[in-house]
Amino acid sequence: MSPKQYKIKVGISIGDYNGIGPEIIMKSLKDKSITDFFTPIIFGSGKLFTYQKNIFKLQHNFNYITEVAQAQDDKINMVNLWKDNVNVNLGTPTEESTRMAIDSLEAATNALINGEIDVLVTAPINKEEMMKHGFQHAGHTGYLEEKFGKKGLMFLVTNDLKVAVSTHHIPLASVAENISKEKIKKQIKLLNQCLIEDFCIERPKIAVLGLNPHAGDGGTIGREEIEIIEPAIRELFDNGVLAFGPYPADSYFQPGKYKNFDAVLAMYHDQGLAPFKTLAYEEGVNYTAGLPYVRTSPDHGVAYDIAGKNIADEQSFTEAIFMAIKIFNNRKEYNDLITNRMQPRRSSSANSPDEDLPVDRA
Repeated sequence: MSPKQYKIKVGISIGDYNGIGPEIIMKSLKDKSITDFFTPIIFGSGKLFTYQKNIFKLQHNFNYITEVAQAQDDKINMVNLWKDNVNVNLGTPTEESTRMAIDSLEAATNALINGEIDVLVTAPINKEEMMKHGFQHAGHTGYLEEKFGKKGLMFLVTNDLKVAVSTHHIPLASVAENISKEKIKKQIKLLNQCLIEDFCIERPKIAVLGLNPHAGDGGTIGREEIEIIEPAIRELFDNGVLAFGPYPADSYFQPGKYKNFDAVLAMYHDQGLAPFKTLAYEEGVNYTAGLPYVRTSPDHGVAYDIAGKNIADEQSFTEAIFMAIKIFNNRKEYNDLITNRMQPRRSSSANSPDEDLPVDRA
């Protein structure tokens, strides 16, 4: 198959099936032409999805397989991880649904590492329940960082708004002690490179928010801006990275301000995600930037309160699929460009005849 004909293999983990995971997955794949664009590979259970597709009156035909190598390009493929009957209790997490969420994520992640799938899209999980059953991380990001051996950055994106957060799932009381000049420098550089490679922005402009109200008000409401954040920004700017700030978070997310930048680095989870989810809830995508593999997810949770009611909106999950494909293609194009640029050119000198010219053998 030529590169032009190659269809990207999108691996999908199902999350907690007592939430809205299977519903939004199936709704995102309901268009019969969807396999013209990519090859879906769900790491789940045939019996579970058959049960739930009947609840939502969806007409999917799955290609049940036991390993990824059996996937077909023109099918919605289901790696059948569990062949036994599944107890479904929509709206309530159970030990069975939690363990399946862990198993699905691990199988999909291993397939990504082994090159069996190209990108990973993860349905929502219940972090608290998973940790009760042996999962060691407060979310996908920490898990993927450990699996891939590299630090990532939580990055919420749409076409117009891109928000990264410096500290992820930690208590608010621990935020100040978890930021440093060197950490912020690394994150801004990572974000800058991600915008270049994954989003094709040649010279990204990055805004950085302050930690304290009014960005510290010149040191009267905290000195983190003066002692940590501003020096990091200034040092990077002096070395060619277009980083600006620190800006007060309470006024940054006005359309006339944030649209002047390509991305923003917030200092903590709610500082960045609360405005993001307000401005871009239905179309937002959670992307783990800086990892060697592409992983996206919708920007919402398991939504137990609406599970089984057939009212879950799949738009964010659909956006996550196509954002993963777009980033994969952008990254490949960038790497191909860099590789070609680095190819040594054959040099000619006055003492070496050009191969295209006739040689006088007289």
